[in-house]
Amino acid sequence: MVLAATIPSFNIPVAGILLLMGIDHFLDMGRSAINVLGNGIATAMLSKNEGLLTDEEAQPDWEVEKAEA
Repeated sequence: MVLAATIPSFNIPVAGILLLMGIDHFLDMGRSAINVLGNGIATAMLSKNEGLLTDEEAQPDWEVEKAEA
């Protein structure tokens, strides 16, 4: 963890480090979600630009078959 390695250089008490690490856990989930979303968008844009993704393939398929009980 980069946060755990850099915080001691600021002379923050251990309780403060634990508080920051607890908050950083939730912020990290948001950063990861944005990273995955950005990677997906970049992949779609490059595929479209290179001609590997057609307009028909880019449309969502909303027809879902109903499950049988």
